[in-house]
Amino acid sequence: MRFIRLIFVAALALVLVAVALANRDMVTLSAFPANFGQYLGGTWSLTVPMFLVIFVAFALGMLAGLVWEWLREAHFRREARQRNAEVVRLESEVGHLRDRHAAPRDEVLAILDEPAPAKGAALPAVR
Repeated sequence: MRFIRLIFVAALALVLVAVALANRDMVTLSAFPANFGQYLGGTWSLTVPMFLVIFVAFALGMLAGLVWEWLREAHFRREARQRNAEVVRLESEVGHLRDRHAAPRDEVLAILDEPAPAKGAALPAVR
């Protein structure tokens, strides 16, 4: 499994390097539509290599998907915590019941549960 992971990481690194080499041209990113930034005081633009734009967009998309799934699965985690608490409570209850029922039994029941004497053995004397 470790070998397959190493091959995958190497192939991914090769693809990322190829994308970076193919997209080295500089591009200008603007935060607002044409000339709208001048009303806010500043240029509000940035000149960066194209591969950096691609990688950052990919990373932000992955982060957004991660947050989305974490929020979507919150009710599963909540239900798992509740069920785990219930299991702990029930295990504790079973332990208390075992302790209570393992206590010494009533004398009459203890006499009834004694094994019968073997054949030929003398019966105990009755007082």
